[in-house]
Amino acid sequence: MNKGHEVIIADNLSSGRLDYINCRAKFYKLNIKDDKLEKVIAREKPQFIYHFAAQVNVARSQQDPGFDADNNIAGTLKILSHALKYQISKVIFASSAAVYGNPLYLPLDESHPANPVSFYGLSKYTAECYIRMYNLLLGLQYTILRFANVYGPRQQAAGDGGVIAQFVSRYTGGEDIIIQGNGEQTRDFIYVGDVVAACINALHRGDNQTFNISTGQAVSINELGGLFNRLNQSHTLPLHVPGRAGDIMHSRLDNSKAGKILLWSPRISLNQGLERTCGKQAGLL
Repeated sequence: MNKGHEVIIADNLSSGRLDYINCRAKFYKLNIKDDKLEKVIAREKPQFIYHFAAQVNVARSQQDPGFDADNNIAGTLKILSHALKYQISKVIFASSAAVYGNPLYLPLDESHPANPVSFYGLSKYTAECYIRMYNLLLGLQYTILRFANVYGPRQQAAGDGGVIAQFVSRYTGGEDIIIQGNGEQTRDFIYVGDVVAACINALHRGDNQTFNISTGQAVSINELGGLFNRLNQSHTLPLHVPGRAGDIMHSRLDNSKAGKILLWSPRISLNQGLERTCGKQAGLL
C-alpha cells in the first residue's frame, strides 16, 4: 500500500528482524527510552508518530510488573514528551483488548469499562490515560487503536507472540500444538494487513478518539486448532496444558465505531488469513 509517505523506523529489534524492514524506510536501531531517539525526532522532523513499541508478553508482565511498566508507561511518556516538544501533529497509539479485562457483555464496545486483569493490560490502559491527559491539558492530538488478537506472516512465536504464530511454529517443527486451558476460550483474530489499513486510515481520521480494531467474530482455540488441521490436512491432536494467570476467557470486540469514523472494516477472513500466514511463514499447505 503506497501512500507516498516517507517512513522512518525506530526499533530495538527485540522482537523483530532487520531483513524484514522495507529498504525504502530509514531505520534507526534504538530503544524507546534511548536518549538518542529525541535526536532522531529533532533531525527527521516527522509529522506523525505511530507508537507501537511495547512489552507485550502477558506472562512476563505478571512476573515482572516493573519491567512492563518501565517499557509501556515510562516509554510512552518519553514519546509524548518528544511529540509535544517537536510539535508532532498526531500520535497514533497501539493499545490492546487487554485493557477491558473480563467482559461484562459481548461484543465489547469502546464504552465498556476498562478493568484489566494483567499488568500488561494495566500498563496499556495507563498509557492511554496519559495520552488523553496530554491532549486535555497540553493539546497533543492522538488516536488510540485497541487491537484484538493480531496475526500474520513473520509474527514471532517466541514469548507471547500469539497463538497462531505458535501453532505455525509447532506444525513446521513437526510438534504437537499446545493449547493452554481447555481450549474453549475465545478470541477475535484480526489479520495484520487489515490492522495496517486501519492504522493508515487513522492518520487523518478519528482525532482524539479510541477505536476497536477487530473482526467482531469470536473463535475458540479448539476451533482454531481444527482449522489448522483442515488447512494442512492433518489429524494432530493438541496437547493441553494449564491456563495462564491474567488470561481472560472470552474476547470479541465491536468494530462498528471504526467503520463509521475511520471508514475501515476488515477484509480478510480467518481462513484467508491462515492460508496467507501458513503459506508465507511456514511453507505449509
